Amino acid sequence: MSDIGLPARRSAIYLLDQIMGESKLMAEVIGAGALDRLEPGDRARAQRLATETLRGMERADRILQKHLSKYPPLTVRNALRIGTYELCQGEAAHGVVNAMVGIISKHKRYGHLKGLVNAVLRKVADKGPEQWPALRTPRLPKWLRAPLVDAWGPQAVLAMEAVQFTGAPLDLTPKGDVNAVAAAVGGTVLPTGSVRLTDPGQVSSLPGFTAGDWWVQDAAAAIPARVLDAQPGEAVLDLCAAPGGKTMQLAAAGATVTAVDISAGRMERVSQNLVRTGLTVDTQVADAFELTGAYDAILLDAPCSATGTMRRHPDLPFAKDGSEFGALMDVQARMLDHALGLLKPGGRLVFCTCSLLPDEGEVQVEEALERHPGLSVDRAALDRPGIDQSWITEEGGLRLRPDMWADQGGMDGFYVACLRKS
Repeated sequence: MSDIGLPARRSAIYLLDQIMGESKLMAEVIGAGALDRLEPGDRARAQRLATETLRGMERADRILQKHLSKYPPLTVRNALRIGTYELCQGEAAHGVVNAMVGIISKHKRYGHLKGLVNAVLRKVADKGPEQWPALRTPRLPKWLRAPLVDAWGPQAVLAMEAVQFTGAPLDLTPKGDVNAVAAAVGGTVLPTGSVRLTDPGQVSSLPGFTAGDWWVQDAAAAIPARVLDAQPGEAVLDLCAAPGGKTMQLAAAGATVTAVDISAGRMERVSQNLVRTGLTVDTQVADAFELTGAYDAILLDAPCSATGTMRRHPDLPFAKDGSEFGALMDVQARMLDHALGLLKPGGRLVFCTCSLLPDEGEVQVEEALERHPGLSVDRAALDRPGIDQSWITEEGGLRLRPDMWADQGGMDGFYVACLRKS
């Protein structure tokens, strides 16, 4: 049997096993070296197979359940899921079936189930491709869907799920002239000033990458730094700075930027991007709670559930169950309090989280206003190009959701508020 496709498919199964069986995020598994031994093409294919199978998980499971009297072990089930996704996308049946049978047949514990894999995938190959598009758009797992419906209503969540299922385009933040970058890469200029590409290919081969003319950053993630509106010469603190998109925005504006993150590995990526873009920043690997000093402006992108990034990271709803989110909310409140202590009188602080949960956004700001007399929300800071008035919340922050700009590919979920210290 040919070996073509086996390394990528085997690795994709492993990624799903780690996400669904060990509650690990895909980035965590890949960062630990799961794909290091693969050729670049196989590495990309493994990641794509795992990602797209996660997006279509509900459809795959609905098709498979018709052919299973009971669920097999997770590894076998994940092989069936990936095989079902591939078959329903038009991959040659003999190649998919033979590959998955070959992978399971060599498994020390589950080799005896190769016959099941063969029989089920042959049935899927027969009817699956016509069944797949007729099934509903996959829903988020109940543990996450329920609070989102409570917060935003069922229609908004259905719209988010539709965007989630289609994936995400690539957004770039230009260092300089947005129109020049858009023309060079063949992208579209979004209302807020990001450049969007729907079929970018290899990022590092795009015009302007080596020269550092832009960096990859979701359009929603670029808004907090625009709201902070750093000025030349201002002393600006970027807390929880990695992966560094906001850091580069602040530096490109001419501010004197101190970027802090607790992770040395993540901060190394920030430093690499700063070298590529030719921007100068004081980078520090440190615990935010141990920082001292006084700053004109602070950007706090607090640790959060990351539920707003699911259109790019569909593994999150399957790797997590919400049990750790309460502890994150406590950290957010403590970090906001500490950051306010580093802010000069009259200074401004932008608090943001890439979360869709109000407890990590709107509620945090409401409670901070109660804890800190003299603190106020600067609504005027939201008067920026492309900001829709309907995005502004009751307490004066911005609520960004994946279903906004749905016809253009959506955006990440974010909460953003600018706070002023008297």
